[in-house]
Amino acid sequence: MPNITPNLVIEFYLIFIFCLFILRFITSSKRLIAISTVFAFIYALSAIVYWLQLPILMPLFDDLIYWLPIVYIIVIVPDMRLAIDLAWKKQSKKDDFEMGSDITKLEIYDAVQHLSNQKTGALITIEKHNTLDQFSERAVLLHSKVSKEILINIFTPLTPLHDGAVIIRGDEIVCAGAYYVLSDNEKVESTMGSRHRAGLGISEVTDSLTIVVSEETGNISIAIEGILVRLNEKEKLMEYLNTFMK
Repeated sequence: MPNITPNLVIEFYLIFIFCLFILRFITSSKRLIAISTVFAFIYALSAIVYWLQLPILMPLFDDLIYWLPIVYIIVIVPDMRLAIDLAWKKQSKKDDFEMGSDITKLEIYDAVQHLSNQKTGALITIEKHNTLDQFSERAVLLHSKVSKEILINIFTPLTPLHDGAVIIRGDEIVCAGAYYVLSDNEKVESTMGSRHRAGLGISEVTDSLTIVVSEETGNISIAIEGILVRLNEKEKLMEYLNTFMK
């Protein structure tokens, strides 16, 4: 029987905590469970191949087992990034934040109504407690006053920034051309486009409000707290803005 030393106890607990962390991460979403199950099945199959000493399949599994961990890491990168974003959300809250004025609300409202009527796709995120600096730093910084004309110009088709998101902080357009991690929420309709999934994705990791305008239908949706709400009446947008920006 091996001697139980303090180092051995510490090592045991470190391994135990690490295994718990990995297990919690893997079971955090159905997608990760499915991916991990597939990879576990491949490893189990390789064990059977080596146990039975199958000469044709063994060389194939030699290469497969070598590359499998690398492939697994590549596949779960989006989930790792989401986990990091969720941890960042808890740490990035600001005690002081500035919401936009009534004029800013009206400028956003008028711009969105125009974009909707023209069936021009748009993605506008309004920051609250959680800073969105990690997204704005990789976008085109504007630091301009919020105005209907600027917002419409940004999302005009074929312009350089029309595909990304605009981030608004208080009465200022911080940046344009921001890109978010797409939501993998299985409850979202399969026909939902990347713009809607991006809006939902940022609402899952921050307390922001994101306005999404569909370029196919002109419909306006609101993404907030991991929920995507399609507005049946365009006038409802102002209600959301008044509730959120107060």
